[in-house]
Amino acid sequence: MAQHQASAKTGFLELVPFFVVLLLAAHVLALVYWIFRLATEKQQQFPGRTKKH
Repeated sequence: MAQHQASAKTGFLELVPFFVVLLLAAHVLALVYWIFRLATEKQQQFPGRTKKH
C-alpha cells in the first residue's frame, strides 16, 4: 500500500515540469496575442495618419 502511494506521488511529481512549461507557453501565447491586438487596434483607430516629411 505504501509503495503504491509513493509511486503515484512520484508520477505526479514527474508531470509537474510539463505543466509548468505548458502554463508558461500559454502565457507567452496570450502575451503575443495581446500585443498583436494592440498593434492592429492602433492601425484601425487612426487610418488616415501617415508620416509626411
